[in-house]
Amino acid sequence: MPVITLEAGKLNTDQKRQLVKELTDTAAKVMQVPEQAFIVLLKENEMDNIGFGGELLSERKS
Repeated sequence: MPVITLEAGKLNTDQKRQLVKELTDTAAKVMQVPEQAFIVLLKENEMDNIGFGGELLSERKS
């Protein structure tokens, strides 16, 4: 069973639903594997737990 993992910031339920559907659809077509075989793991990270360019995202100025 193929596993797709995505790490991102906080997502709302509609975003999660769309990501799971579209990632599964695309991977199933490309890999020629039934959609029912896929597991999608969404890992949400708080901005305090993500660093970019030596700074926490929660402290970065836009």
